[in-house]
Amino acid sequence: MNAQLATLNPLPAALQSPAWADPRHPGRRRHVGDFLIRTEALVHFNQLLGRLQHFPLDQDQLATASRELAGQSAPTRPASIRQRLQLAGTVEQMIDDAGWETAADAVLPARVVVDYVHGRHALIPGGLPPVRRLDDAILVDAAWPQLAGEVDSYLDFCRLRALEAELRGCMVGRFRFTRADWLQARRAEAGLIAHCRRVGGTSYLPAPDTHSFRVY
Repeated sequence: MNAQLATLNPLPAALQSPAWADPRHPGRRRHVGDFLIRTEALVHFNQLLGRLQHFPLDQDQLATASRELAGQSAPTRPASIRQRLQLAGTVEQMIDDAGWETAADAVLPARVVVDYVHGRHALIPGGLPPVRRLDDAILVDAAWPQLAGEVDSYLDFCRLRALEAELRGCMVGRFRFTRADWLQARRAEAGLIAHCRRVGGTSYLPAPDTHSFRVY
């Protein structure tokens, strides 16, 4: 899994820039389907966006984005939302993993995402397919500049921990493997790759230690 948003389906264009109020058009949309976007819920949502250093959204942007999603999707959840919910699941796994000490600057955005996804909120209610959970997806997008690097590191940690488990012949979780161990394993892996590149297909150099990834 790649943690970069550039590889995902984009969210609607209406959400990609700050709102621009045009006094010549006072009748801006405030509904997602038949549901009125409540001002109090939007204020709270924008406060969370502010904590993630993201610009606020208005009702018209949400209504426009919802119409775009409804026009391009079957009754199932759009891929753009589904992909971001998967990322939110990875963030939750990361902060709940006892072996991984999440970097300090990633803790707050990770918590904002996970708490919102599991919280009781009604910015966009769950009974509005295909736009349900659009607000969750927006929050993931807003948090991602602060989370992408940490999540990529965590996914690599999981990869090397699984390799270590295979070398030990046991299940993940049956041995101690920390962020420091991951850094050590990364250095060992980089050294092995560099060695293989140097020797190429034939070599007079000694073969590397096949147990170089082991963490003791």
